[in-house]
Amino acid sequence: MLIGEKISLRPITAADLELLEAWANDSAINSEYNTFALRPRGQIPRAFAESGFLSDTHGELIVCTQAGETAGDVSYRSISHGPNSSRAYQIGITLAPPYRGHGYGAEAQRLLVAYLFATYPIERVEAETDVTNKAEQRALERAGFTREGVLRRAQWRNGSWHDLVMYSKLRGE
Repeated sequence: MLIGEKISLRPITAADLELLEAWANDSAINSEYNTFALRPRGQIPRAFAESGFLSDTHGELIVCTQAGETAGDVSYRSISHGPNSSRAYQIGITLAPPYRGHGYGAEAQRLLVAYLFATYPIERVEAETDVTNKAEQRALERAGFTREGVLRRAQWRNGSWHDLVMYSKLRGE
């Protein structure tokens, strides 16, 4: 378990699967920025059975408040850059509406980055968000990320192409 001032991150357990399944297709949880496609029922338990959502290529952790409430989840996936496939991680977050705007997102992302740097021999962690998602941009900046630029029409979502803002945090920052 990774413990912060306001929240903690913990591995997903079998008891979390029903909630994660419910969240997967809930438009209130996913908001306009996380709607990519509906997930078939049973996909999350099958994926959990394979790896427990923790591996060196992909992971997902539950965000908990100090009161023990499940506020959302953070995830990471391995990516590579350049001809020698330099490894980095890309992270993401989803918080349920009642937990947004309280600083939980910035702290969860900060804890996840610290975990990745402590666990893997990487130099870089990345995050992308829609150019109109100002709340997430502020959270990433509070978590110590640097805005690198805009990826034009990089994401297809809700019937149209959207620009993304690229952020990164380097080891030691």
